[in-house]
Amino acid sequence: MMWNNWIWVVGLLWLLGLWGCRVVNWVWVRPKKLEKFLRQQGLAGNSYRFLLGDTKEIAAAIHQARSQPMTFSHDIAPRATPTSHTTIHKYGKDSFTWVGTTPRVYITEPEQVKIVFSQINDIRKTSSFPLRRRVGSGLVSLEGSKWAKHRKIINPAFHMEKLKEMFPAFSKSCGEMVTKWEKMIPEEGCCEIDVWPDLQNMAADVISRTAFGSSYEEGEKIFQLLKEWAKLLMTYLTKGAYFIPGLRYMPTKLNKRMGEIDRKIRDMVWGIISKRQNAMKKGEGSNNEDLLGILLESNANQIEEQKNKKDVGMSIEEVISECRLFYFAGQETTAALLAWTMVLLGRYSEWQDRARAEVFEVFGDNKKWDFDGLSRLRVVTMILNEVLRLYPPVGMLAREIHKETKLGNVTLPVGVSIGIPILSIHHDPKIWGEDALEFKPERFSEGISKATKNQVCFIPFGWGPRICLGQNFALIEAKIALSMILQQFSFTLSPTYTHAPIANITIQPQHGAHLVLRKL
Repeated sequence: MMWNNWIWVVGLLWLLGLWGCRVVNWVWVRPKKLEKFLRQQGLAGNSYRFLLGDTKEIAAAIHQARSQPMTFSHDIAPRATPTSHTTIHKYGKDSFTWVGTTPRVYITEPEQVKIVFSQINDIRKTSSFPLRRRVGSGLVSLEGSKWAKHRKIINPAFHMEKLKEMFPAFSKSCGEMVTKWEKMIPEEGCCEIDVWPDLQNMAADVISRTAFGSSYEEGEKIFQLLKEWAKLLMTYLTKGAYFIPGLRYMPTKLNKRMGEIDRKIRDMVWGIISKRQNAMKKGEGSNNEDLLGILLESNANQIEEQKNKKDVGMSIEEVISECRLFYFAGQETTAALLAWTMVLLGRYSEWQDRARAEVFEVFGDNKKWDFDGLSRLRVVTMILNEVLRLYPPVGMLAREIHKETKLGNVTLPVGVSIGIPILSIHHDPKIWGEDALEFKPERFSEGISKATKNQVCFIPFGWGPRICLGQNFALIEAKIALSMILQQFSFTLSPTYTHAPIANITIQPQHGAHLVLRKL
């Protein structure tokens, strides 16, 4: 009996010792080995500090950046992406920072960026990043065969012919916003409007109509919850302890509210899907008239074609995750693009005049819009590309090394995180010239490839196999909305406008986009 007790004691001590060794390896041995390896590669950064790394500095930098506005300048990296900007400014391009126990190496050279975006099996989305865990299993967060399966099922929804069929829905949503502004402006006068919330509502309405065939009012609660969810997520990130394993499972007030929002959104999206499936079973209406219908049809076809194989098609939970992603990403990206475009055209009236002249040339003044005319908007396209360069939807992307990888003259081991500071790349004078921080749409007059000299340095929607599937969706919506606005109004920056770009998942105007609008 005593012998058995000793076996249990020894076993328990062995397990505790093993666990202790793993903890020590995680919080000290492994980070120090990675730091030594990186410094041998010529990379520079702060020395590793036990458990926290640079987390306190990261939280302080974000808080400081958000605390005060800036003078009107396109050098927004210090405010929108203070962590990467501060590190690169202090240590140079070949540098790293510590996100808890993980070193994040910043990659800024186009050839290195090309490798990172190309090798999607060895360099993956950062699994430890809380945004990925919080969003769920939507396409943006999947890897490997699961990502390939979802991408194949979802692809048909974003074919150009399908987007063309959605043109009336785009136009209707944009037209309602323009009509609202017209009613706010006196016949002989002008009116100051914060266009940011209206652009968000319009983009939300577009997603509701094109993705689910419903108006904004029906999906308004979902969007309000998503806005709150995004704000809570940014609070979660700026607290500086998001790298601690298990933190998101703790019953904190913030975690409880985020969990509650997750459940409510899931139930609402499930309600929309359930209603659609019941209608399809009864043969009511077309089953492929919007993104949800196309997704359900494509998924059903995939299951039918491969019914004898395992793990085919998407489960209902996966369909819900993809619909949620439609709602969130589709609204945020386009609304931010349009807000910054109006701000910049309000500042640079000569480009506003050129864009308006082109819109009248292509569409006239009779409000008869056609999808094919969008491809003839050369000046508008140049302007949108320049806005995406200066104010990309996301300022920084993160990846994770899963197999030792050589990036130029640098070799990165497994366990290292990669940061792609999009703002720093888009604003780099060595890539774009000494006028990199100036608003000059003419740099795109001969297309993106000429402007970039065929380098991977213009990446507002990513690049390579995992380039954003909704890129064309966002640009079509932006062209339609901007054309309608230019046809009806002229606008300038309001004296009350405060320039304060902020990374709230996407780069947004922290204090709104106040413009003075006049009817034409």
